[in-house]
Amino acid sequence: MNNSSIIKRIKKSIWLPCLIAIIALSGCTAHKDIAYLQDMEMGQFYPIGQKHEPRIHRDDKLSITVASQNTPELAIPFNIQNGTYNVGEDGKVDTATPTTKEKGYRVDIDGYIDFPMLGKLHVEGLTISEATDLIKKRIIEGGYINSPLVMVDIMNFKYTVLGAVGHNGVMTADGDRVTLLEAIANAGDLSANAAINRVAVIREVGETRQVFFHDLRSKDLFESPCFYLQQNDIVYVEPKYKKIDKEERIIQYGTLMLSIASTLSTMMWWIRQI
Repeated sequence: MNNSSIIKRIKKSIWLPCLIAIIALSGCTAHKDIAYLQDMEMGQFYPIGQKHEPRIHRDDKLSITVASQNTPELAIPFNIQNGTYNVGEDGKVDTATPTTKEKGYRVDIDGYIDFPMLGKLHVEGLTISEATDLIKKRIIEGGYINSPLVMVDIMNFKYTVLGAVGHNGVMTADGDRVTLLEAIANAGDLSANAAINRVAVIREVGETRQVFFHDLRSKDLFESPCFYLQQNDIVYVEPKYKKIDKEERIIQYGTLMLSIASTLSTMMWWIRQI
């Protein structure tokens, strides 16, 4: 067997394994592109650098309850939205006609709520604990209750998820603690064409809006001010390519199949010539 025949056989024997290797490597790369938190290592400790507390925004609906441990009847005027109260001879407070649905206090366009006995209170931009402290302070300064117990909660926490996810829409949550990863999971996870390094959170900050981009492959996500969502945040997952209609997709598939057929024909011709 001469050298020319040996070379031809070698060429024949190596082209298919090379092609398989290229396809396999491409598959590994695609998997790496969609893996979350790639730079985290098992067994390592990562400190939690931020403590989440939601801030109050315009159009929020707040549940506010005031209580007094020693003189419960003094708290009645501050809870007029929670029902009608009776005070017994022993000083015990009972709800005579409880409401089936708590109305709450709507934060108006200027950031105020109209609270019983205290009047207008500006709460926009405050955290839940700051709003609680404000109400406590006003009650004490007014001489109503010496040591009031105040509980404040957001009743209508919501956010929006758009883009390359399972399903788009406005999401609501029980409570006010939702992370960016939880929001994506609630929306059906990322779709196949999601740009995992271009996940944006659009947030209202005062009279402006800011956009924050995140790479879900990195543990830096946990350090983002948007890891915990705020009221009315918009999560937008950027797609890798535009959404196409059915007819355009058929054309693309047809073109791809023709290209594959042409490539295979060329390869078969080249093999015959070896």
